[in-house]
Amino acid sequence: MSSPLVLTAALMLAVLAQSPIRSALGTPVMQSWTTVFVAVTLQALPFLVLGVLLSAAIAVFVPPSFFARALPARPALAVPVAGLAGAVLPGCECASVPVAGALVRRGVTPAAALAFLLSAPAINPVVLTATAVAFPRDPEMVLGRFLASLLVACAMGWLWQRLGRTDWLRQPAHGAHEGATKGESFWNSVRHDTMHAGGFLVLGAMAAATLKAVAPAAWLRTAADNPLVSVLALAVLAVLLSICSEADAFVAASLTQFSLTAKLVFLVVGPMIDLKLFAMQAGTFGRGFALRFAPATFALAITGAVLTGTVLL
Repeated sequence: MSSPLVLTAALMLAVLAQSPIRSALGTPVMQSWTTVFVAVTLQALPFLVLGVLLSAAIAVFVPPSFFARALPARPALAVPVAGLAGAVLPGCECASVPVAGALVRRGVTPAAALAFLLSAPAINPVVLTATAVAFPRDPEMVLGRFLASLLVACAMGWLWQRLGRTDWLRQPAHGAHEGATKGESFWNSVRHDTMHAGGFLVLGAMAAATLKAVAPAAWLRTAADNPLVSVLALAVLAVLLSICSEADAFVAASLTQFSLTAKLVFLVVGPMIDLKLFAMQAGTFGRGFALRFAPATFALAITGAVLTGTVLL
């Protein structure tokens, strides 16, 4: 069937079904769903756009050789320095994987490159500002996210330095935009990241709205009242939703039934390991690397977030 026929049929169905659609949208459940979905999306969108623009600018205009020169020669010291570098370099996880791959290609020790890969999407200024806006009454969430994410990033870097093997890490190939002009690379990166991250933001907002509007309150209270279940539930949710780190704080803030510690787990796990990140890490460093790195990161992220939350929140 040709595309015009499909479009015509879809429009006819929409016209014929407008009355039941209007009735469905007018129900209290759908009104609640729409309110939460629009609120989460509109709050997160400016930070997502800003993050995508800054991420593309850094990936294109800051040469990876800069990082190689700036990092200490000793791997044990390079790991925390690379982790802290994420605090001053805005970028989402979609950009951190290719940047980390470029660092490895240019001779940066893999332990430091992996620490940067994990920290940059979680503790950069855009993400921390978004977290402060999403949790105006809980400013300690910003500090908790920063400390827990940096702790986990450094721990994973040191763990790789100690236990990692060179045959587990495939040498990354050159980036898809290498060889293009800087202007072309910038706008290609912006378009790719906007479509990619924007799609996951919409899915995350839909999931948050569905939890708020459809899930029985008793179920959510039961999960939220059990510390272990609430932590594991939001950790798994962070992996499945795969929300960009510039927007995930608004989704976490909408899950009002859950404790701050469980929300912190959601914010620490998501930027470090989710479905899209696993696919990107496997494509850049090899499936064998991703199968080892992802479970260890998941476990350490939960542990670091819970410990930080217990102390601060």
